[in-house]
Amino acid sequence: MTTPNLCPVCGARNDCSMASTDTEHLPCWCYSVSIDPQIIRALPLEQRDQSCLCPRCANAEQQLPTAKSEPIT
Repeated sequence: MTTPNLCPVCGARNDCSMASTDTEHLPCWCYSVSIDPQIIRALPLEQRDQSCLCPRCANAEQQLPTAKSEPIT
């Protein structure tokens, strides 16, 4: 079972705007970055398209504007 607001790889918050009713009308951060398809293919089939990866696991932190990126703990 997946949780929409948590990364399926590490379990950290994924900051997905579509996972929150407050921001579901906004595009997710992942729409503005390039994610290597191999990262997606490495996920088990049942976890794909169920929740966003976090920026760290998507290897996208360096592509995000610094004002929006937060350290992931």
